[in-house]
Amino acid sequence: MTSQHKAYVFGLSAVLAWSTVASAFKLSLAHLSPAQLVLYASVFSLLSLLAILGWQGRLASLPAALRQHWRRSAILGAVNPFAYYLILFQAYDLLPAQEAQAINYTWALTMTLLAVPVLGQKLKLQDSLAALVCYSGVLTIATRGAPLALNFSNLGGVGFALLSTLLWAGYWLFNAKDEREPVMGLTLNFLLSLPLTLIWCAATGELTPVAWQGIAGAAYVGALEMGFTFVLWLSAMKLTSSTARIANLIFLSPMLSLVLISTLLGEPILPSTLTGLGLILGGLLLQKLPIPGLRPARA
Repeated sequence: MTSQHKAYVFGLSAVLAWSTVASAFKLSLAHLSPAQLVLYASVFSLLSLLAILGWQGRLASLPAALRQHWRRSAILGAVNPFAYYLILFQAYDLLPAQEAQAINYTWALTMTLLAVPVLGQKLKLQDSLAALVCYSGVLTIATRGAPLALNFSNLGGVGFALLSTLLWAGYWLFNAKDEREPVMGLTLNFLLSLPLTLIWCAATGELTPVAWQGIAGAAYVGALEMGFTFVLWLSAMKLTSSTARIANLIFLSPMLSLVLISTLLGEPILPSTLTGLGLILGGLLLQKLPIPGLRPARA
């Protein structure tokens, strides 16, 4: 098997795993509060990342990395996983899974918009048009097909979903200059965010007994979505001869996710969700494609 074929295997495996998480979030939140899901999923994610470091023979390097990078790790860990997943799970708790996951896909565009004030980059016309298309999709989903009426299905849930994209985009922008090795860096983030999550749960009265179904769901979410899948995706990006080929696989995830949401959760997929998701994906494609007069083709 060539490196490119291995990259496709790793990339598709990651996409398939990510396609399950919207359903896993919703099923887990039937037994856990958002804060409890962050806590238990973080524990299982940390264990999976430590296991990966052990398998790579790098576990002994963890103490030295912690001493060197504890400040950055504490700051980034406060964003991801603590704040990001706490807010994302709040969105899933308030919204149908199909709506929360569709809005969450706008994070890539949010990162482009956030790069203007954070990195001083200029906003191109193509990016502006992509934003208009994407956020018209968000509006279609949030109003369930009646964007002109501005009658939101759940304004709080939509607000949490959009805020989560801002946190995720900001995390990756500030992470761009991170000198830590990615798997080690993510492990340190989870390690130093865990006390913060414990304090939050204690302060809000969330340290209570939970059902085994909730623990099982948190184990799946933590080990797969927060941990192992990240390593699969990194491996795919490292092995591929074309980053764009692998990156484009992510567009398979939302449609697969809708099939699972309908099958596992019994949610009827609304026409407004399909229309809005189509607009969001169309906007993301518009942002990526070289269009004469708007953005020069990349070599």
